[in-house]
Formats: sequence, C-alpha cells, structure tokens
Amino acid sequence: MPKSSLIAALLAVAFASLASAQQPPTVRIRGTIEAVDGPVLSIKSRDGTDMKVRMTDNAAVFGVAKTDLSEIKPGSYIGVTAMPEPDGTQKAIAVHIFPENQRGAAEGFRPWDLRANSTMTNATVAETVKGTEGQNILVKYKDGEKKVVVPPGTPVVTFVAGDKSEIKPGVKIIIFGAVKKDDGTLEANRVNVGRDGITPPM
Repeated sequence: MPKSSLIAALLAVAFASLASAQQPPTVRIRGTIEAVDGPVLSIKSRDGTDMKVRMTDNAAVFGVAKTDLSEIKPGSYIGVTAMPEPDGTQKAIAVHIFPENQRGAAEGFRPWDLRANSTMTNATVAETVKGTEGQNILVKYKDGEKKVVVPPGTPVVTFVAGDKSEIKPGVKIIIFGAVKKDDGTLEANRVNVGRDGITPPM
C-alpha cells in the first residue's frame, strides 16, 4: 500500500473511532421511581440497583397506556418485543403502538434486553390475520420483514402524551436511552410512565 494511502486509511479509522467516541453511551432503565428532587429522579431498577437520573429541561413525558389488540391495523407503526421461534417467526411478549408523530422511530429489528435472547422489531403492519396460536401479524421495515404471532393475553400498550406531574414516587417507568455523561451521571430527555399502575411491558 502506498504511504499516502496508508495514512489516509489510518486517518479514516481515527475519525471513525472519534465519531463513535463522541456518541455518549446510553443506558436503558426499567424500574420504579422512589423519589423526585427537582429534575433528579431516584429510581430502583428492576434488578434492585439504586440509580439517579437527571431529566433535561425539555424532557418529554409519555404515558404507557393499555390498549386493545384490535387497535393494531394495517399501516400501524408498532414495536414488538418478542422471542424468536424455531420456524423464524417472532412470538410477541408485548406490543406497543406508536402515535403517528413517532412513525419511523428506531425502525428495524435488533436484540433486546427484556429477557435473554429477546428481540425488538419496530415496523409497519402490512397485514394482520387471526391464527390458531393468536393474531398473526406481518410487519415490514426498511431492511426486511418479520412474521409475528401475538398470543392471547399479550400486553398491548400505546404511548400517549403525558406531563411532568406524572413523574412521582411509586410509578413504573422505562427510559429507552439515558445518556451516561463523562462524570458518570445519567441524563434523560424522555421518560415513559406506566399509566394506571401498569409496568411498561417492553
């Protein structure tokens, strides 16, 4: 490799690592609010860890509210927390319906941390048909599609606009991406609160 090409390649690697270094790591938090002190939330995570998270000044609050499977229709943009089945289908553990203004959020298929080997698919519903094991839903995203089976009794929720008055001790929350700052503190610009005592199932 000519020296100039080698230098260019090394610079490209350096810039790529710099770019990734500039993206602060994010943490997914599930738990219960224990105390609220101004913008700082004391949270007991689902594994029993005590955490403190600072809400940004413009933090958005969304309620996670129960809804019905019948609300999932062709064209709906949904997130499916699931376990992969041997035949390649995804067996839903929970489904959340995004409001229209969040269409396209985190689109795609990825590993998820609800339980070991679980997955998350954020995608548009192409078709939904009643099946023997539950509702069969075909979802499509930019890189592919997945067949999902939603067994009877699977929690189905939707996001609804909330406000900071819902941030109080005792409520169950999920924060999808708290940012870990250089000093180790956690900061969140969105908190999702379980409505009516529910635990966000995703």
